[in-house]
Amino acid sequence: MLGNMQDGQLLISGLIEHAEIYHTDTEIVSRTVEGPIHRYTLKDAANRSRKLANALGKLGLQQGDVVGTLAWNTYRHFELYFGVSGIGCVVNTVNPRLFPEQLIYIINHAANKYLFVDLTFVPLVESISDSLEGIKGIIVLTEKNICLKRAKKCNLLEELIR
Repeated sequence: MLGNMQDGQLLISGLIEHAEIYHTDTEIVSRTVEGPIHRYTLKDAANRSRKLANALGKLGLQQGDVVGTLAWNTYRHFELYFGVSGIGCVVNTVNPRLFPEQLIYIINHAANKYLFVDLTFVPLVESISDSLEGIKGIIVLTEKNICLKRAKKCNLLEELIR
């Protein structure tokens, strides 16, 4: 007899799946780093998170790999939580308020394979990138036209999930 026990697995991906089914049209509103307010639904967020999960798999990430984020609480960062954990990887949220030496230690110690960064932190990451070990790529959370004005080289989340 199971009683009130749940028979499904408690997975992070289950949270976004539940939201997509039961709160499809619920709106997520966030201000982007670039300034404008961004609005979309939980259904849209779930779709983008799945696309991100597929793209991360194509990059060669496997279950248990660590993906770092150096970002503010925006809709793209929200999608990273579900996309990364959706393929069994670990999200390492790096505190942007730490000193560069501390960031280097944390990123290296966690063995991040990829690092997703908000546009705000591109100069910081460029300044420490030579000290980061094992990072296969740095991906910026912004649009291409905006990134190219601010960074030497841009790998973009938006291009990754197309």
